[in-house]
Amino acid sequence: MLKRSFDILASFLGLILFCPIILIVAWLVKRNLGAPVLFRQVRPGLNGVPFEMIKFRTMRDAVDHNGEVLADGDRLTKFGRFLRSSSLDELPELWNVLRNDMSIVGPRPLLDRYTPYFTEEERCRFSVKPGITGWAQINGRNECKWDARLAYDVWYVKNRSFLLDMRIIFLTFYKVLKSDGIVVDPSQTMLNLDEERSRKGGGDNV
Repeated sequence: MLKRSFDILASFLGLILFCPIILIVAWLVKRNLGAPVLFRQVRPGLNGVPFEMIKFRTMRDAVDHNGEVLADGDRLTKFGRFLRSSSLDELPELWNVLRNDMSIVGPRPLLDRYTPYFTEEERCRFSVKPGITGWAQINGRNECKWDARLAYDVWYVKNRSFLLDMRIIFLTFYKVLKSDGIVVDPSQTMLNLDEERSRKGGGDNV
C-alpha cells in the first residue's frame, strides 16, 4: 500500500511538474518526426497481463526500396538519440504509473516475444509491476548484457523494499544527469533476448 500510494503521488506530481516539458517535447516530436507523437506498444505487466506502454516516439518512419521497414539504427535520428539519452522519451510512462499499469520502480517491461525465453527464476519479474526505472537500470542501464540485466531484476524482486526504491530513484536521477551507462541504440551492441537465447539454447522452451 505504501508503494502504491507513493506511485500515485509521484506520478501525479510528476505529470503536473513536467507538464511544460512534456508539451514542449510533444511539439518537438511532431515537428521533427511527425505523427503520431506517442509510441504505443503492448508489453507484459503484473502476472504477465498485457498493458499498453506509452513513450515519446524516437524513430522516423522509413522503408527501403522494397517497402521493408529499416533497422532501428537507420530510423533513429539525432533528435531521437537526444530523447533517449536524456530519458525524456520515458516521461509519458508516468501516465502508465498513475493508471496502475506500472510502478516508478520495478523491472523494465520487456517485449512480449521475450517471455518464452525467460528461465523459471527470471519469471519472478512478473510477480511485481514493471517500472520506469529499476535495479538493472542503475547497474549499467543498457550496457548490461541480458543475463546480468535479468539477474538484477530477480535480485530486486527478492530484496525489494520502500527504502531500496528510494535509493534506486535517487541513483536514477544521478545517472541520468551524468548520462552514465547509456546505449542509445542497444541493437548496435547486443542481440535481442530471443535471438541471443535461441542461439545459446537458453530459456525454458528452447
